[in-house]
Amino acid sequence: MTADMLIFFILVLSIFLGFELISKVPSMLHTPLMSGTNAIHGIILLGGMLVLASAEGLTQHIAGFLAVVLGSANVFGGFMVTDRMLQMFKRKK
Repeated sequence: MTADMLIFFILVLSIFLGFELISKVPSMLHTPLMSGTNAIHGIILLGGMLVLASAEGLTQHIAGFLAVVLGSANVFGGFMVTDRMLQMFKRKK
């Protein structure tokens, strides 16, 4: 198995694993879970940037680019959910 195939296999496996884990979370816990994992998504985004910077082949460039784009979407979405959750606890004027 080449390095490119191994990277692609890890990407596909992580997509399925992430989907299974998130689909098992009850809806009442989803918002606190999302806000609590913003730091983890930031680390994933940094890792994707490092992979993209050291990429050599086309497959590695595509995987790194996807990691950066999807990691950015996760970080942005997490902060939006956190902000919306915090707005719910503010007093009404």
